[in-house]
Amino acid sequence: MQTYQATKRRPKAPPLMIPRASVQSSVSAVITAANQPVESWYSMRAMARGSVEILLYDEIGGWGITAKQFAQDLAACGEVSQINLRIHSPGGDVFAGMAIYNTLKAHPARVDVYIDGLAASMASVIAMAGDKVYMPTNAMMMIHKPWGAQGGDAEDMRRYADLLDKVEGTLVQAYVSKTGKSAEEIHALLKDETWMDGSEAVAAGFADQLIDPLVAAAQLKSKRMQEFEHMPPEAFNTLMNPRNQVPAPAPAPAPAPAPVATLTPDQIRAQVLAEEGARRTGINAAFGSFATAHPELLQACVTDMTCTVESARAQLLAKLGEAATPSSVPGMHGHISNGNLVGDSVRASLEARIGIAAIEASNGLNHMSMRELARASLTERGILVATLNPMQMVGMAFTHGSSDFGQILLDIAGKSVLSGWEEAPETFQLWTKKGQLSDFKTSSRVGLGEFPSLREVRPGAEYKHITLSDRGEPITLATYGELFSITRQAIINDDLSLLSDVPYKMGQAARATIGDLVYAVLTSPPKMRDGKSLFDSSRKNNAAGPGSELSIASMIAGKTAMASQKTQVDGGRARTLNIRPAYVLTPVALEDKANQLINSASVPGADVNSGIINPIRGFAKVIGEPRLDDASATAWYMAAKQGSDTIEVAYLNGIDTPYVEQQNGFSVDGVASKVRIDAGVAPSDFRGLYSAAGK
Repeated sequence: MQTYQATKRRPKAPPLMIPRASVQSSVSAVITAANQPVESWYSMRAMARGSVEILLYDEIGGWGITAKQFAQDLAACGEVSQINLRIHSPGGDVFAGMAIYNTLKAHPARVDVYIDGLAASMASVIAMAGDKVYMPTNAMMMIHKPWGAQGGDAEDMRRYADLLDKVEGTLVQAYVSKTGKSAEEIHALLKDETWMDGSEAVAAGFADQLIDPLVAAAQLKSKRMQEFEHMPPEAFNTLMNPRNQVPAPAPAPAPAPAPVATLTPDQIRAQVLAEEGARRTGINAAFGSFATAHPELLQACVTDMTCTVESARAQLLAKLGEAATPSSVPGMHGHISNGNLVGDSVRASLEARIGIAAIEASNGLNHMSMRELARASLTERGILVATLNPMQMVGMAFTHGSSDFGQILLDIAGKSVLSGWEEAPETFQLWTKKGQLSDFKTSSRVGLGEFPSLREVRPGAEYKHITLSDRGEPITLATYGELFSITRQAIINDDLSLLSDVPYKMGQAARATIGDLVYAVLTSPPKMRDGKSLFDSSRKNNAAGPGSELSIASMIAGKTAMASQKTQVDGGRARTLNIRPAYVLTPVALEDKANQLINSASVPGADVNSGIINPIRGFAKVIGEPRLDDASATAWYMAAKQGSDTIEVAYLNGIDTPYVEQQNGFSVDGVASKVRIDAGVAPSDFRGLYSAAGK
């Protein structure tokens, strides 16, 4: 077994999402085949060489496994030829589910899917990604239409209805692709919940092969199961009992029924009081900081003995919704909540304080310090902190299983990292070629100039293979990253810079790192596969000495040199490539001059009425880069159009944004966050670039 394993802890907060295929709720822990509880319900681990096992044993998206994390974990497994996906899930977020489905469908490995207990709603769509789907006879699959909740005017409702129709269309395509049924047949099955056991699923084409019956793979106590309206009663024993829990044998007939134990009045009174006390405590915890804003509703819920905690929470949500103002932004205005009022309020308060979101008038946690928010994340979940000092209390907010305080801080810091990345003042992305690599091994890139002409294939003759292994230029990924910590001291000091400025600047630094690598290729050109420098006089892509200074004449000379680049084809013949420059890269000191020379209607020194036109007017876009000033105030460069064989910036599996991870707990005094980017930069072919010394 290889050492790689990616695991996500199951959430303990009961989230809610829309559309219906996106509903989330709290779930029980996974029970393994040996009937031993483990602390995760999602895991991905490499097994034998080239084989990966994925356990998807509860809800999808939201507080569960995200599509991005799923794709990153799968990519981290390296070269994979076999994926075994085991499913026991009531469904989840429709968009995360479709992304996971597409990730599996696009993966080159063979995908075998095993329905260990239940594949309902969005989980059934993910199952359709399998090359072969195996189901025991006592497993269940359920498909249905997506649904959701929406607020706003009539136009908003119509747009939301259109959105649900489009969502249903994506689900239908997945089912049609697997089953071979028509879209109309699938729409009919989705119209109402369609439940299928293993035999029925195979007969309908949703599964491929029946396997021996299994005892339930895991307990599944998700409240989401309550939303399914037509679940066959006989399915409950299959889906709700833990694996290897064999029902007790029926008792032998007794000659007479055993006497029924009775409770004394005092015992009954004590039991009622205990249950009522638990109900009131739960309602008060559900209201949390909103108790002061809505005391009448709280009092009504507490005094009504028929009001459950779930009913009180629903009434509070409805009350909060009355104060919500529809957004003026066109499009969908539905409020999507993860069902965690405390977490939502903490997140909204922090995002408003650092300026990435507007203040929500109904948020009872507005303007609180981070220390106060840490306390709220605990007390409003019913966790007692009165005996703790501030350092202990903040530490518990990071580590207590019922608190999502640390995850909220990471999410907000991650947004700041991405903002810094996207807003970094870089230029390399404007002209370089973006690529992707699947691992950290050295790969080869074959440029246009290295590819010979196609050979003639005479009638009846065979096509011949071309050998490229010795022609490509090498490119290798490397990892770049840094750590930063959100400590307990920073929380107590209410240092918001650790959520905004620091991660923002780390995002900028990540992108600047790639820029440094790109422009180092121009200013300190590496040797190519043939042992010569990227820019060499023998390559006819380098001008030096008098006449190389930036001018119309020197740019015409460079333009001509690039268009005249050749490659050798079979028989020693040469083929002209006709490469045209699209960018002129200059130091900032020459940027204005280059723009004037290229974009003027006439040439320097010509009389305005002379009729002499600029022969290179508008032939290329000028990019000024200060890193070039650092190397030389006179050197300038030309590059072919974006996507051509110039300089490639490759990212691991195409993930071209920084990745943020966190570690919290006993060994970290707060939350340690890691920002990393996996990238490789290398020239693909010398023919797409031109260098001029300018002196």
